[in-house]
Amino acid sequence: MIYSHQLQKYLAHFSLSVVLLADLLITLKAPPAFAQTVNSSIGNAVTFSCNDSEATIKAKNGPRVLYGSSAVYIGYQQVSSTNQNPVTIRFNSGIKSWCRTDYETTNDDGRGYGLYWDGGNVLYGVYSSTGSQTGNDFRRFATGRWLTSYGNGGGPKVAVIARINPDNGEVNYATFLTSKKPTDGKTNSLLVQNLSWNGTNLTVQAQSWWTPRGANTNPMTCSGSSPYQYTAVFTGDLTRVNSASAPTCN
Repeated sequence: MIYSHQLQKYLAHFSLSVVLLADLLITLKAPPAFAQTVNSSIGNAVTFSCNDSEATIKAKNGPRVLYGSSAVYIGYQQVSSTNQNPVTIRFNSGIKSWCRTDYETTNDDGRGYGLYWDGGNVLYGVYSSTGSQTGNDFRRFATGRWLTSYGNGGGPKVAVIARINPDNGEVNYATFLTSKKPTDGKTNSLLVQNLSWNGTNLTVQAQSWWTPRGANTNPMTCSGSSPYQYTAVFTGDLTRVNSASAPTCN
């Protein structure tokens, strides 16, 4: 009887230890939700306002980057029936930290559709532009950078890449990224598809229509049909392209 009682106590303690160990393993395997990280996000532009909650904006499934409990979203505001302006917003633990709608406030069709964030002080936004209009646009941030304006013409949608202060949303500097028609020198379409950062340089992968630009900003000589898969490696301050390449182009 004494032996049976001790055995029962032993089995009870053993069963409890197994349960506690199983709970511990489950806890270790399942990282907390706030620990997720998304460095790069490129996608379709969605519309939202600075008054929207994070839950409302997140439900739109637009581009966003995450680091811990912080998230940055990008999109556009429909300010008239024919005009859109870009909007960029940051939340910390669901609380709005900042929201910027003043990057481009002209009649240009400006939309945000891409982000890269290293979780620290390196944050880039990707925006579209369809031409230069009177008023405040990204040209005021692009002085001294690789391309300072949309260029000649209007209509084709090109990209603007902006380095943003993640603490307050201010644009530090920006560059336009466009292609160029060799026939008349007018600006042609370019769509950014991916951003990556190695600690020094920003690599941009894009679709470029006839004809992508070389590192010296001049149009390449290409064969075959467009769009071309185009890669440009920028210095972090966006003043220079170290290399630019596209298949069947030189």
